[in-house]
Amino acid sequence: MTPPRTPQIPVVVLAGFLGSGKTTLLNHLLRNRAGTRIGVIVNDFGAIEIDAMTVSGQVGSTVSLGNGCLCCAVDASELDTFLETLTRPSARLDVIVIEASGLAEPQELVRMLLASENPHILYGGLVEVVDAAEFGRTRQRHPEIDRHLAVADLVVLNKTDRVGEAERERLRAAVAELSGPAAVISAVHGRVDPELFFDPALRPDHEDRVRQLTFEDLLREEAPDGHEGHDDHLHASYESVDFTSAIPMDPRRFMEFLDSRPDGLYRIKGFVDFGAGDRDNSYALHAVGRFLRFVPRPWARGEQRLTQLVMIGAGIDAAALSAGLAACRADGVERADAADVERAMWGVLRYVQEQAPEPEVFDAHETADPREAAAEA
Repeated sequence: MTPPRTPQIPVVVLAGFLGSGKTTLLNHLLRNRAGTRIGVIVNDFGAIEIDAMTVSGQVGSTVSLGNGCLCCAVDASELDTFLETLTRPSARLDVIVIEASGLAEPQELVRMLLASENPHILYGGLVEVVDAAEFGRTRQRHPEIDRHLAVADLVVLNKTDRVGEAERERLRAAVAELSGPAAVISAVHGRVDPELFFDPALRPDHEDRVRQLTFEDLLREEAPDGHEGHDDHLHASYESVDFTSAIPMDPRRFMEFLDSRPDGLYRIKGFVDFGAGDRDNSYALHAVGRFLRFVPRPWARGEQRLTQLVMIGAGIDAAALSAGLAACRADGVERADAADVERAMWGVLRYVQEQAPEPEVFDAHETADPREAAAEA
């Protein structure tokens, strides 16, 4: 049997110009992590705080935020070193967030992640935070924001309470035009649902005394202005679509679906049964923006063979997505030609990491830009 693969830790890049609200958003994630252990890497220490604790330090320092969270201040040249530290089993982290300096080139951080030889990390997406009230002036001072938006996987249009409804819609359209297929969500005080960024960790009670928060718990979180229950609900900016099928998926049709997935579809996660394409394995699917990865996993004895997927995005058509996936199901006719079966799986296998001779070590096959992989499919 194939040896089990070590779970890879998603690394999310959080970018945005000074004053956009990156640190506020990060603090919100830390306060609402639902038991998830978060590692934080920052270029420049700011007022990263949790439980009224303000963290400050020098480059090269590692600070415990309590409750399983860590914070490191690093130069870009030190990124691999700190990723190595944070991905050690003893750190027991579930996700790593890199808060880029306000003047950083986020695309370079993404390239560094994709070029990293660390087998324990997985690209978790580039999130660009935009100040709605200052967007026009920011573009004048920093025209490179257009380039940053063009490579983002998710855009958070922050501080939308500071602009009127008409201006908010105009800004949303302008940002969407610059960011192309990226999902665009609106936020106030950086309050976004953590499940956009990472999956809540499931832990035994004895391992983490903090119980899992539900969506209702998150919605009841008191807003920074002291009011609760206003229109900016955490889940209102995005949609989640579930899909389950007991019929295997046709690999050619499924890859065509992934290659043409609509704008605004930010994450896809789950498991895929390719039937005759590979009877021995289920394929774990991880897609964020245009980045795509499959990880084969042997079927367990007696396990029900299902395709189970969750799609998360903003402005997506749930019915159309469900119909598109349903159309990817195999027609029930077995291919007699073994070569044809193999060819049908080529599109899938090119997004599978190859296992190195030693277990738990893999060769990376990502391109420099996470969007290029889908473009080549």
